[in-house]
Amino acid sequence: MQKKLTLAQTQKSIFLLVALVPAFGGYVLFTLYPNLLSIYYSLLDWDGISPPKFVGLSNYTAMLQDKYVWRALLHNLLYMATVPLLVIFISLLLAYILTSKAYRGSSFFKVLFFFPNVLSTVVIALLWAFVYDGSIGILNAFLRMIGIGIGNFYWLGDVRTAIWAVIPPYVWGGVGLYVIIFVNAMATIPKSLYESAILEGANHITRLTRITIPLIMPIIRVGVLFLVLGSLKGFEHVLILTNGGPAGSTDVIGLYMFNLAFGKDYHNYGYASAVGMFLFVILVAAKLLMDKALPNKSVEY
Repeated sequence: MQKKLTLAQTQKSIFLLVALVPAFGGYVLFTLYPNLLSIYYSLLDWDGISPPKFVGLSNYTAMLQDKYVWRALLHNLLYMATVPLLVIFISLLLAYILTSKAYRGSSFFKVLFFFPNVLSTVVIALLWAFVYDGSIGILNAFLRMIGIGIGNFYWLGDVRTAIWAVIPPYVWGGVGLYVIIFVNAMATIPKSLYESAILEGANHITRLTRITIPLIMPIIRVGVLFLVLGSLKGFEHVLILTNGGPAGSTDVIGLYMFNLAFGKDYHNYGYASAVGMFLFVILVAAKLLMDKALPNKSVEY
């Protein structure tokens, strides 16, 4: 009996070792080590080729006085305030309609809504670049069709509209995933709750706000967290659509950091790493603020 118990413990230890070591090793090698290395790089004046020069906190001092960093942060905050709100609102509305109405073609609509998530970020950005094109763009063609003639206006080439034009691609690319998540979450809510609410005269808005949203709030909270952090650190759409232009009107911190390190005419890994550490602090602060604003409390039925 003692031998069997020892053998079982040995097998369990081997299983845990085989299962956890590769994952933990990958995390250390590809996530933890590069992040720790970035802290060291942020203390250097280094272009990636010549010998590095230790400059201490000079990069951080320069960053605090860099107006382009604060301009990029302002754009990030704008995306953070708009993209998660729009994605969650549209996803909740569509998911509730699909769940409550029980359409015959609901499966088709789920696939249709999820389709943008199958596409890569590059494809999504290129599609929307075509939509916004001044000469052959769909948006200008639609406006002309309804009697609004604006000529060959380039939405991504004007400082007044470029930053707002970047938001719809983010929303369009994110709604489908959360529609599927919310539909599956709403399917777990007992129909008896809705039937009781209907008997009491509750309309769809009341049912959505008083029953559906409170019961799936933990899932909504996670979705908001991912969207907020993604809008702070993401830059792929901006890179492809505008590359931060025109005149820096769409620049974000992630793109600014990328151009600092891998730009065409400028390579400063030390300063880029300092900006990356600043972005890391912002992400942690955003997470802590969200924990305060959206407490992890679930409602039981």
